[in-house]
Amino acid sequence: MKRIILISLVLAILSSCGSSEPNGELVGVEKNKDWYEPDPYGMVLIPLGTFNMGPNDQDVPFALTAQSKTVSIDPFWMDITEITNSEYRQFVYWVRDSIVRRMLVKKDIEGYKAEIDEDKTYDGYDHEDANTCFLNWEKELEWNSEDEEYVEAIHEIFLPVHERFYRQKTVDTRKLVYEYYWIDLKQASKKSNRYNFKEDFTGGEYKGTIIDSKGQKVQIKDKSSFIMSAKMNVYPDTLVWMADYTYSYNEPYAKSYFWHPAFQNYPVVGVDWKQANAFCIWRTQYMRNFLAKKGEPPYQDYRLPTEAEWEYAARGGLDLSMYPWGGPYTRNVTGCFIANFKPLRGNYGDDGANETVEVSKYSANEYGLYDMSGNVSEWTSNAFDESAYSFTHDLNPDYTYNALADDPPTLKRKVIRGGSWKDIGYYLQVGTRTYEYQDTAKSYIGFRCVRSYLGKDQMDWDANRF
Repeated sequence: MKRIILISLVLAILSSCGSSEPNGELVGVEKNKDWYEPDPYGMVLIPLGTFNMGPNDQDVPFALTAQSKTVSIDPFWMDITEITNSEYRQFVYWVRDSIVRRMLVKKDIEGYKAEIDEDKTYDGYDHEDANTCFLNWEKELEWNSEDEEYVEAIHEIFLPVHERFYRQKTVDTRKLVYEYYWIDLKQASKKSNRYNFKEDFTGGEYKGTIIDSKGQKVQIKDKSSFIMSAKMNVYPDTLVWMADYTYSYNEPYAKSYFWHPAFQNYPVVGVDWKQANAFCIWRTQYMRNFLAKKGEPPYQDYRLPTEAEWEYAARGGLDLSMYPWGGPYTRNVTGCFIANFKPLRGNYGDDGANETVEVSKYSANEYGLYDMSGNVSEWTSNAFDESAYSFTHDLNPDYTYNALADDPPTLKRKVIRGGSWKDIGYYLQVGTRTYEYQDTAKSYIGFRCVRSYLGKDQMDWDANRF
């Protein structure tokens, strides 16, 4: 009898342990509470910390664009190098290929429309519509097809015959337009833009106005008003190598810099601030689509770094250092320059190159980041204001401004950091800030992406690495 009771007790305990019922206790809704964010490829973790943001002991042009300020930064991931030509071409090729695949679907070319589960419903999406259907990315494109129907379907992606040079059949880069979306949480968070419930809670309305993606002020109608969209030609302006300089022979760079394999690991240039943001949104969706197929939750969005994040990362934990590598000098102990800039009185090549060089040719800073000073300047997400340090918060300071279409150019300035191959040493200092206009591309401005870190517990463990 005792044995039967003992066996019954054990079975009861085992059954209770394996039960999915919470037994009236608060246990949360997630079955698997342990989640680990893997190291993103090509990025390094920047730990949380506090530093003195702003200029050092020099202000050569007496610009008075900043003041010293103690700020704290949350952890984030950052690209080890600037985005290269090869990496940006992946974006350009994706846009090109998606356009061509839709052209083929519209002409009923078999194999380029994805097969879907007929039992599933895709609310709001018409798979029969060539403009919204799911594409089959597994089937290769036939660029040299001899099938007349196939050739006719994609002929619009190429330059028209009368615009071709020596009859070369090349892609018309003017057609490489990327349509993308984002949610403007900053405008949505304003109290004046919140949804106002009526006293009886039976309904409500939005009373505020919002600046849409075209820079127009419009009345908020519903949540869709905060979903912004834009269309952007993604091909970089390769003519900046000639447009930026008068009486200077830079034609070889204009012809070859972006597409030739000799420059594939060089930083991409000729990309304006809007194109850089479009790249970040594409990179986010590219990763999220991959994770969705695996049934995994998404990571944080890729984006441009804030000005404070950029400076914090560039300092590499050396708070009082003038440059990312530490110390007040641009030469190492052997007398060699340790960044790509304009040294001396214009001896461009004394640092190893007249223009840009491959990324990571110079030593990394203490966080493992390359070329935070020199090579190319880098876009940040922030709008430029001389007094921004005075009114931004000291915790993750951030200042953005969605310029109206008819705003003066002053309000369309965005902060760039780091100095470039054509700048003097002053602009290489981690505390020096300057700007460029958001719709302007230059031969000396590139960018790199960041991604906010998910969670803090893992950070406590990871911090031991620094």
